[in-house]
Amino acid sequence: MASEKMRAVVITAHGGVEGLEVRETERPPAATADRVHVRVRAAALNRADVLQRMGRYPAPAGVVQDIPGLEFAGEVEQTGSEARRFKQGARVFGITAGGAQAEYVLVPESTLAPVPSNLDWAAAAAVPEAFITAHDALFTRAGLQMGERVLIHAAGSGVGLASIQLARASGATVFGTSRTAEKLERARALGLDEAVAVGDDPTLFSNAVHEWTSGAGVDVILDLVGSSYLSANLDALAQKGRLLLVGTPGGSSAPLDFGRVMGKRLRITGTVLRSRSVEEKAHATRLFSAHVLPLLARETVRPVIDKIYNMDEVRAAHERMESNESFGKIVLKIASA
Repeated sequence: MASEKMRAVVITAHGGVEGLEVRETERPPAATADRVHVRVRAAALNRADVLQRMGRYPAPAGVVQDIPGLEFAGEVEQTGSEARRFKQGARVFGITAGGAQAEYVLVPESTLAPVPSNLDWAAAAAVPEAFITAHDALFTRAGLQMGERVLIHAAGSGVGLASIQLARASGATVFGTSRTAEKLERARALGLDEAVAVGDDPTLFSNAVHEWTSGAGVDVILDLVGSSYLSANLDALAQKGRLLLVGTPGGSSAPLDFGRVMGKRLRITGTVLRSRSVEEKAHATRLFSAHVLPLLARETVRPVIDKIYNMDEVRAAHERMESNESFGKIVLKIASA
């Protein structure tokens, strides 16, 4: 590697988008052992990046603190002596705990997967966090089965849209919610059976679920909103239902009615990818590679892109995400020299 410098999105101050700059910074060190040096072509934006910019969600210990980015797509630049799966020049995508919004990233080989040939760089970058999170939550954590009923909140988000498609591909009946009817109409084409716009009233979806299921409730709820939906979630779940807590933009603390949980024998599971160990991320990536990559290659499921920005437009990308108007993933093109 000729140069030791690279361009990256850098958080220079916590707060508004003015704290984001694209700067020249140190490139990650050379790959050793099982590490892989990837030349990043595109990276997607996540709500975690916005929270990190605000100072509310720092990167885990040992991870670069001022360069955001949890997912990326690019080419293998160099491999360590123990890395065996990918050769130099291979097209790969993957997840990381930070640092992906830069021209280069260094990651364990086990957290990478091959990019299907039908995906360009922007589409590839829109896949890893959304589809690995969705697959892990729905199938590994919740054990969603063919023929079950699942309710997906924030259906127009990246994870929401990935979840709709994976649930439909598994043979489940898929219900969804969003704050706006327009997003739900667009999401119907990806596999929603029924949907309801809830605005600021979560009781609307619990009432709708009882109507759709003749009072039985849903087997699984994927909650990307948070505490404001908790009571209505418990009401909407069927006996032995499973609630997956994945996101908290609607709050992270709420009183829990133990009686309803115990009476229905519910299971409540929290999940997050970013802070997991390398081994856990590798396991989730292996399952994604086995179960989701073939669906992406056949275009049974596909990433949904809201808008693509150049890396220098990162402030506008954050403003777009904070507007809550996006449908699908926001992607940054990373211009490598």
